[in-house]
Amino acid sequence: MTYTLNPIGYVRSCFKEKFAIPRQPLLAPAAQGCIELLPPYNQADAIAGLEDISHIWVIFLFHKTLENTPRLKVRPPRLGGNKSIGVFASRATHRPNGIGQSAVRLERIEPGRLWISGIDLLDGTPVLDIKPYVPYADSLPMAHNAIADSTPTLIDVSWQTAALQQAQQHAQRLEQPLIELIEQCLAQDPRPAYQQPTPERIYGVQFWDVQVRWHYLTLEQIEVVEVCLA
Repeated sequence: MTYTLNPIGYVRSCFKEKFAIPRQPLLAPAAQGCIELLPPYNQADAIAGLEDISHIWVIFLFHKTLENTPRLKVRPPRLGGNKSIGVFASRATHRPNGIGQSAVRLERIEPGRLWISGIDLLDGTPVLDIKPYVPYADSLPMAHNAIADSTPTLIDVSWQTAALQQAQQHAQRLEQPLIELIEQCLAQDPRPAYQQPTPERIYGVQFWDVQVRWHYLTLEQIEVVEVCLA
């Protein structure tokens, strides 16, 4: 049997590219965006009660990685990209049916729009469903995962003086915590694990409408060199 799923809305996100998006939700609290709900879910009846809820589950489609050929094994970044495990033992974006889920913080509610933070969602992501986070059921202190048993180790992020000044100006213009967003995302070490970057290699990604460029001083330290309009 086949089923047809229709989006209930779309994500408007600070992340305009897949690169440098945190690999799990809530790792970058400064990452913000909103869910723009489609009719009929943009009516007040559909979101009544959400004002009493701090976090929600967002069920969505990995719309940029949909595939026709099933993958039985994947190489998760957590394992350095060199070890394969079964697709159901990972949260890799290459999913059967392309379905993902993220627990995010619900910041505020507007007519037809839910503002969220701690997101790991690409701009334009189709949303299939929204469910409330239920602490007594969704938080399992006794649970274990030997593959991902702790938060990733963060690396140091420093700034060239001019780049920090640029970021401050754009943060004020955007009215967004841009500096915190850049630091929180880059501290996750977004490069593919197999790459051995040299200081000469410049990486770049777009957050909101600005292009952020950086290089690796060492494998444990990133330096932001430019923040400019994309």
